[in-house]
Amino acid sequence: MSLAVVREALVRVVGDGIADRLPNRGFAVATYSDRRWQEIAEARQAVEPVVLRMSIERGDVEWEARVRAAHHRLSRTPAYVPEEGEYYSSAWSEAHRVFHRALLEGCGNAALLETTDRLWTAGELARRWSSHRNPDRDGIEEHRRLEEAVLARDADTAAALLARHVATTAAVLDASTVRTGQATSPRR
Repeated sequence: MSLAVVREALVRVVGDGIADRLPNRGFAVATYSDRRWQEIAEARQAVEPVVLRMSIERGDVEWEARVRAAHHRLSRTPAYVPEEGEYYSSAWSEAHRVFHRALLEGCGNAALLETTDRLWTAGELARRWSSHRNPDRDGIEEHRRLEEAVLARDADTAAALLARHVATTAAVLDASTVRTGQATSPRR
């Protein structure tokens, strides 16, 4: 593989917020930053409910079927598996991403979907850092209620639930950071 191809790939992951470019030193996994995570969460809370409203307005029966299928997969995928420790399993994380993407893709606007995909990718690293088991949070119920509101075409409820879902994740990360005093990525 040529150095140019590797450099281009690294520039792309920097653009996605997964890595940082270190002047005269190369690249590294993005470090955790309270401010950056809160900015991403704030952007998601502003953008995703609007896109979800558009999806509810524009989505057809095929979109509804994708939402239902994605939710079914998410609800049937174990969030934690012993071999992956205390963090969300890779399979669950992918099912979670697919469900949230399915909710938004009914909008039919490629530019908005690219924006939400970039925000998701940028926030995913921090979200995974916050993913310790949380017995006080019922993610299954949050996603079920979100699916129900979307399929009922209740845009106001769905948008509020999505904004609250993103805000709760951001709050969990803040609480996790305060509890552990951790300002950089956890071991894993």
